[in-house]
Amino acid sequence: MNRTGSLDVTRRQLLVGLGAGGALVATGGLAACTRILAPPVANPAPNGAGPSGEFAQPAELVSRDGRLDVTLVAAAAMVPYAGGTRWALTYNVTTPGPTLRVRPGDVVTVRLENRLDTTTNLHTHGLHVSPEGDSDNVFVMVDPGQSHTYRYRIPTDHPSGIFWYHPHHHGQVAPQVFGGLAGAIIIEDAIDQLPELAGATSRVFVLSDPNIGDTAAVLDGGMMSQMTGREGTAILLNGVPKPLITARTGTLEHWRVVNASPSRYYALRLDGQPLHLIASDGGRLDTPHPVDEVVLVPGERAELLIPVTAGTHQLTTRTVARGGMGMNGDMGMGGGMGRGRTGANATGPTTVMATVNVAGPDTTPAPLPAVLRDLADPVTGPVARTRTVTLSMGGMGMGMGGEGQFLIDGHTFDPNRVDITTQLGTTEDWVIRNTSPMDHPFHLHVWPFRVIERSDGAPVPPGW
Repeated sequence: MNRTGSLDVTRRQLLVGLGAGGALVATGGLAACTRILAPPVANPAPNGAGPSGEFAQPAELVSRDGRLDVTLVAAAAMVPYAGGTRWALTYNVTTPGPTLRVRPGDVVTVRLENRLDTTTNLHTHGLHVSPEGDSDNVFVMVDPGQSHTYRYRIPTDHPSGIFWYHPHHHGQVAPQVFGGLAGAIIIEDAIDQLPELAGATSRVFVLSDPNIGDTAAVLDGGMMSQMTGREGTAILLNGVPKPLITARTGTLEHWRVVNASPSRYYALRLDGQPLHLIASDGGRLDTPHPVDEVVLVPGERAELLIPVTAGTHQLTTRTVARGGMGMNGDMGMGGGMGRGRTGANATGPTTVMATVNVAGPDTTPAPLPAVLRDLADPVTGPVARTRTVTLSMGGMGMGMGGEGQFLIDGHTFDPNRVDITTQLGTTEDWVIRNTSPMDHPFHLHVWPFRVIERSDGAPVPPGW
């Protein structure tokens, strides 16, 4: 995802391909759905103390013969934490929930049982599936004590990569994701059978930042948290603080990373080890792209390849400055998102997220795949229309809790209003303009898009 700062302009291109006259609802990531955006920058650094645990992956449910049938039970539970327990919202009594591993052409059926005390639902974040009926319909509401069955038909040409699921009931997204309701989705295809990937050590990383406690009070937040976005007292990798990851020299590590935090941005580095980006939100890239740092906004995903070398290495994240409002209610102008992508706005304390211990004799690093797939050029025909979409923020005292309102083209969200209508098979050029004082993630629920120009002049991110 590209990032734009206050008063910056970014051009994005979108190829629409769901249905004739399809309605688009543009949303600004997880936190925007509940008026909770950027976290306070003054929070103490998490993970400063406490024991490390062994790295563990979420349970995995794999499709067979083109089908995957799953039951997800959303409920509060006490879960293991640092030798004790903590209160969390869970799927099937775990957080994160089970990883769903499927292939293009599969049919996925999910029975969601709601044992929470609030309404919830389910959204398959990033999947190019129907947003209507019993598919990825974010307007479905599952009340406490009720259940709903979703059916997702994954297209036969769906790109492979890392995606995820989480609640998307308007007004409850941030607290429910903050509480722990999230899980990964892996779509595999022929790219995963390339010798380099097939022989790599594959790991799923679901990043979260909950408050730690033994009651539902960990979900509470005051007015400032409502205005600037909640961050927790810990940063966890698959529910574990600072886990130990063990690897062998001469092997290739394949990490699938999901930012399942509602507000926190991550600026990830692995000291002493090269990182190679092979997938972003829209699926796999053309080739591995070497990077020093990976910045992930809420909801964003990435896949990395690391040809590990001997030694002990720390996976860290830096605090990302991304704007906010002053203590007196004034809207302080923070750094732009485009600069955040380069790491220029990653300031403040560094948090250790995991330790990677690589053992074995010195050996030649494992090779990387030369080519992953052919990425179609987005400029393949005439542009049917150019649109400007403006992200802004209203004044104080406008929200239900007294906070300012986040706006798209001057309007708050209304489920009964269609904001943008497009035509099947056409290409549109979108200019995304952020005039608010906060950096703002931007994505479309079903349609992938390519960034073609950034107002700060930095290179555009590769891939869809």
